Amino acid sequence: MTALDLTWIRQQFPALTLEVAGAPAVFFDGPGGTQVPQRVIDAVSDYYVHANANTHAAFITSQRSDAVIEEAHAGMADLLGCDADEIVFGANMTTLTFALSRALGRELGPGDEIVVTRLDHDANVAPWLALAERGVTIRHVDIDAEDCTLDMDDLRRQINANTRLVAVGYASNAVGTINPVAEVVQLAHAVGALAFIDAVHYAPHGPIDVRALGCDFLACSPYKFFAPHMGTLYGRREHLTRLQPYKVRPASDATPDRWETGTKNHEGLAGVAAAIGYLAELGARVAPAAGSRRERLLAAMEAIQAYERGLSERLVAGLTAIPQVTFHGIRDTDRFGQRTPTVSITVAGHRPRAVAEYLGARGIFVWDGNYYALSLSERLGVEAHGGMVRIGLVHYNTAEEIDRLLVALRELSDDAR
Repeated sequence: MTALDLTWIRQQFPALTLEVAGAPAVFFDGPGGTQVPQRVIDAVSDYYVHANANTHAAFITSQRSDAVIEEAHAGMADLLGCDADEIVFGANMTTLTFALSRALGRELGPGDEIVVTRLDHDANVAPWLALAERGVTIRHVDIDAEDCTLDMDDLRRQINANTRLVAVGYASNAVGTINPVAEVVQLAHAVGALAFIDAVHYAPHGPIDVRALGCDFLACSPYKFFAPHMGTLYGRREHLTRLQPYKVRPASDATPDRWETGTKNHEGLAGVAAAIGYLAELGARVAPAAGSRRERLLAAMEAIQAYERGLSERLVAGLTAIPQVTFHGIRDTDRFGQRTPTVSITVAGHRPRAVAEYLGARGIFVWDGNYYALSLSERLGVEAHGGMVRIGLVHYNTAEEIDRLLVALRELSDDAR
């Protein structure tokens, strides 16, 4: 496998030409949504020009819309390692998870339990908390605040014969921790419970194989991996067929149509298919011998993962060398296989919003707040102080951009003294 061609990669993303105060913008905001390749922009535009119609009609634009939808399902299936009819598209991961929780809620009541964690985005917490109104007990798994990892002993204590579902993130959108999701799935299945994995944050950073993972459901958001704003849910066919979603009466009872309520975002689906095409081409460039699209996508994600690990090492080493910076999460390079290139920090003497504004004025885009990882922000004791500053890298970022960030943070720290 060859190394990533950063020149070619950055040429694919027109947004990277943006300048702020005479310098190129640095997009370290990827965890909230990445930039998109030109081919995604072209695909959305092309849909409006050549295929803008509703589905299943007798005319050509409608037939083209049907083809766009079919290709998007097939592409996501190749990315996740499943079949196309096990892919459900929706407005976003949060909406899809609420829809699934309502369907599961039909079967749950007093005495049933659901396990969630304090490391997760609230989109993998609130939809399950809502089932408390049906008498379901919600159990919360704690974390190790020192390195922001899941307390697996506490998870084992929380799972019992009454557990019906275990909901856990593949990786933390706030601090980057990658959870041992295969083990979590096994623990859930050992008591007959379902396993729901929120892979929104992990999906841009590494390969996913839902079959090998064995999970029942896995959610992700294409706009976090170079596509338009949409959500995706993988569900094992047996579950998508057995469960009863809430839908309008004339809608199809076939899977996955029965879960995709209302008119779909066709132009967004065209962009999703194009984003999958970008990743597949990247995979062909790093692994010319890769045959199927699934193989090319795996090659791309493995190459991305390796490149981003190098970026993580540079970033974390630089941040932890600044005395005024408090680093939250895994910092030991020997454990970087357990994290994505997303980190959160606080800077002594500065509220997170002030740090983000300081960097933003210098063309460096970072997030501040809790990023909807509310339970984690509260558990770390930073919520009342404005949360944290999140720096999130993806594969179009560079070492030079990291160095610009570190220089700016050192200057900010020196000013505070």
